[in-house]
Amino acid sequence: MADWSAVMRGAEITVFTDHVAEQKAVVKRLEPFDVVCVMRERTPLPRGIIERLPQLKLIASNGPFNFSIDIAAAQERGISVTHTGYRATPTIEMTWALILASSRHLIQESHSIRAGGWQTTVGQELAGRVLGVLGLGNIGSQVARIALAFGMNVIAWSQNLHPSTAEAAGAVWVTKEELFRQADILTIHLI
Repeated sequence: MADWSAVMRGAEITVFTDHVAEQKAVVKRLEPFDVVCVMRERTPLPRGIIERLPQLKLIASNGPFNFSIDIAAAQERGISVTHTGYRATPTIEMTWALILASSRHLIQESHSIRAGGWQTTVGQELAGRVLGVLGLGNIGSQVARIALAFGMNVIAWSQNLHPSTAEAAGAVWVTKEELFRQADILTIHLI
């Protein structure tokens, strides 16, 4: 998804579009590289992998942090770890795209119309429904704000959430059990 043209003038770039999970396969794939760019937590780089990559000099990850990279192991081997900047807006927008698509059966309806058919379902409106937010931090609180604009009732829970913080975001603090029981739609934002 990135524009690598400037880098390609001075380096050979290999892009992998499949996922390899088993550590031995990850090591075999990454062994010849000096630099590895990973997509957040999709490619964990624990100590056991980092120690088996002798050529590695730089790990780059998108976002401001990546908990799946063993930073200490990289530092011990002299491997630099860098990260890109981060904006919450795309995640918030995608959350609402998924909620709206699900509530309105957009994929099913699109397939029906493209196949020459008619509308096959009636979508559910969001007004009056309950949005449960697990993790009312930077992203979750913005998702909650938009829910209020749709006329939804917002409830929230997370380990460190205080009822007054929930109230400030327009949500009602509930227990974890109540969150799962009462929510018509549940959105999870833990990072």
